Amino acid sequence: MVSDSELKVVVLGLGYIGLPTAAVIARTGARVLGIDVHEHVVETVNSGKVHIEEVDLDGLVSGVVARGHLRASTRIEPADVFVIAVPTPFDADHAPNIGYVLQAATTIATVLKPGDVVILESTSPVGTTDKVRDMLSQLRPDLKVPGRTGESADIAIAYCPERVLPGRILVELIDNDRVIGGITPRCARKALQFYRRFVRGACVTTTARAAEMTKLTENAFRDVNIAFANELSRVADTLGVDVWEVIRLANRHPRVNILQPGPGVGGHCIAVDPWFLVHGAPDDTPLIRTAREVNDAKTDHVIAKAIAMIEAMPGVPVACLGLAFKANIDDFRESPALKVALALAHRFGERVRIVEPYAAALPDAFLGTGAALIDIDAAIERCPIFIALVDHDVFKSVPLDERVDKHVYDTRGIWPDQPRSAFHGAAFRLAG
Repeated sequence: MVSDSELKVVVLGLGYIGLPTAAVIARTGARVLGIDVHEHVVETVNSGKVHIEEVDLDGLVSGVVARGHLRASTRIEPADVFVIAVPTPFDADHAPNIGYVLQAATTIATVLKPGDVVILESTSPVGTTDKVRDMLSQLRPDLKVPGRTGESADIAIAYCPERVLPGRILVELIDNDRVIGGITPRCARKALQFYRRFVRGACVTTTARAAEMTKLTENAFRDVNIAFANELSRVADTLGVDVWEVIRLANRHPRVNILQPGPGVGGHCIAVDPWFLVHGAPDDTPLIRTAREVNDAKTDHVIAKAIAMIEAMPGVPVACLGLAFKANIDDFRESPALKVALALAHRFGERVRIVEPYAAALPDAFLGTGAALIDIDAAIERCPIFIALVDHDVFKSVPLDERVDKHVYDTRGIWPDQPRSAFHGAAFRLAG
């Protein structure tokens, strides 16, 4: 493979994974072109700015754009390595939608040449990398594709899923181990050479199908464990026990590590990817399906409890704390907090105030509800009811004691020292 300064890389999709990935690769000295279908994203990146919230990403993008190592466009160009980082949502029946991936492959086919490497990073159902290979084979019959022509293929095709945590993406893109699955062993080796340019973690090679299932397995594992915590919170509520205390005490056992409950599960990964396994093997995944159903039902449970609490205090303003799917990020994809706040806004209208420090304005879904975006200081001053949906750091600084007179439904355990079912000073807390 060519030197860092000569390497040309195209990253298709400049979202929460694509843009950080493109910037990290550009930092090595490679010439990186980011492709996105949205003109405003292209314009933002080319101005050295970012359209998403991620720690230190703004400074990195500004630097690599200024040095000429990263630019963005809506039009594909020839390159040595193509990285696909586009969304893979599911349809209404939870069937995976790989349309964006196949469209990206179609776009790449127009400029593909012998020696190129195509890497799919998007979380995908098992077999998607094979479909990318088949698409390229169909569109470019002049090229010998791997797995069809043995080790003498003209191009390499591999799958290497991201496995990063929002808020730590730039660190984990470099430090985390990577699983690299090739259509053939040669494809895996070619992709391995590329990732070794910027990854300090271990790079382990395998087959494309094994790598695809590995990514889905990681997220399904998390989903199942969160489902246990969420179900436990409902049991504790029924039995009149503080779930936060139970989990804290249970985790003192040397072989127990229960996760924290919440209002559901959000994000593009854990809330979506387990369905890809269920869809691929519906008769063999009762536990994974049930975990998804438990976590989705927890959101409805929270909505019902919040409604009962608000209706018990007619007319007073209500502050919903947080819309993001996890703390300290601006990502609202599949967010249970957003679903809860929106349901309350539709029911209680102008009584609902939203506190989301990572949003400059409310999402369009709130139009016509009468809900308003306010800051935490205004919420403390004006809202007797707090519905805590996201554990942003700024919320943890709110002192729930005799100085802050609030009725609180804490779904995240932000204030674990507050008693579950009795007044503490003037604060009242309901468990998750």
